[in-house]
Amino acid sequence: MQKILIANRGEIALRIIKTCQKMGIETVAVYSEADKDMPFVTEATASYNIGAAPVSQSYLNIEAILNVARKEKVDAIHPGYGFLSENAEFAQTVEDEGIKYIGPDPETIKLMGDKILSRKTMATAGVPVVPGSNEGIKTLEEACRLAETMEYPVMLKASSGGGGIGMVRCENEQALIKAYEPTRARAKAYFGSDEVFVEKFISDARHIEVQIFGDHHGNRVTLFERDCSIQRRHQKVIEESPSPFLSDTTKNLMFQTALAAAEAVQYKNAGTIEFIVDEHENFYFLEMNTRLQVEHPVTEEITGIDLVKWQILVANGEKLPLGQESIQSSGHAIEFRLYAENPKTFLPSPGKIEVLDWDKGEGVRVDYGYVSNSVVTPYYDPMIAKCIIYGASRDEAIGRAKLFFANLKIEGIRTNAPLFIEVLKEEDFLKGRYTTNFLTNKTFAVN
Repeated sequence: MQKILIANRGEIALRIIKTCQKMGIETVAVYSEADKDMPFVTEATASYNIGAAPVSQSYLNIEAILNVARKEKVDAIHPGYGFLSENAEFAQTVEDEGIKYIGPDPETIKLMGDKILSRKTMATAGVPVVPGSNEGIKTLEEACRLAETMEYPVMLKASSGGGGIGMVRCENEQALIKAYEPTRARAKAYFGSDEVFVEKFISDARHIEVQIFGDHHGNRVTLFERDCSIQRRHQKVIEESPSPFLSDTTKNLMFQTALAAAEAVQYKNAGTIEFIVDEHENFYFLEMNTRLQVEHPVTEEITGIDLVKWQILVANGEKLPLGQESIQSSGHAIEFRLYAENPKTFLPSPGKIEVLDWDKGEGVRVDYGYVSNSVVTPYYDPMIAKCIIYGASRDEAIGRAKLFFANLKIEGIRTNAPLFIEVLKEEDFLKGRYTTNFLTNKTFAVN
């Protein structure tokens, strides 16, 4: 490959550019009017304004993106994550143009993008799934009947949902009745389908995911697990690997299960199998993410593998660089998603970043999308950067993280950095005893 277009923005666009630069590959960035001064725009070999700030007029405008791809005669398109990254129509259109799509096959994206079909596929492959409906719910009455058989609480989910959108926890029938129509409407607005289903809510759970990779030669491997249990609004905030919770026996069984899931759909390129795990380490399939994950740097730090480079090699028809027996894990890595948001309410806090500076100490990696004087607009996800801290042990990684946030300088906007400082003091976090309810059940002294 000589030239790759990146159909995304911010830190992931910049992250992909950096790997391409190391591989001697030219990059083409596309950007909205609101992003014209962003670092990824200036760092790419070539950059094109494709529309106004709203995503429908820019980052979701398939024809505008393809027009740039045609003009630049690119060899491939990398979708990053979010936006069009799990859009089967986009992947198919790219391939129909004779351009390589850096991701799995369009058929796999379509199959795994439908949460109900993916549940059926995994169950057929012998992968344990969370108890729930195996068909779309047609009526509110049907939803209530099914929820009653599972016992509350339950989760009402959009069949085509993702990223925490279109998910509502319902404690009782009254809550389910109240959430039913708004969830369908939200699903229709975000994903183009109002189909929903009901799933049993696993209390005091862990959210564990396994990184998988496949090529076009039948090779598939796992690259260990990530614990993504610390969340707000069903969206991950802190991720780490190895998980401080799981036993080695459970991890190995989970890896085998993830491989079975990948084999079931003949998976190619980077993907993630997400599991929900109860307090007894019983685990259940949640979903397959058919793209690179936000938290992929955690895996890169413990394995020494550049996952974006692997994505490019596989899309180019090459075999996976390493077999399963050659993939090793060393040390411990924790990723903190630094957001422009109120650390108490988790509501976005857009504005101009007057100062952004961090200590580039040992074990510190920052995948950033903004710099000093950048403006965080209200149009997109307000993540400023991902702060990845590595250590030979979990204790060392935590110690380095404390030092990092103590020295982090951010002026001009509010961020969730004060929350991380408090989390790093919390005994349940230090001992690895947290669940997906961690942020909900704790009161942190943040302003």
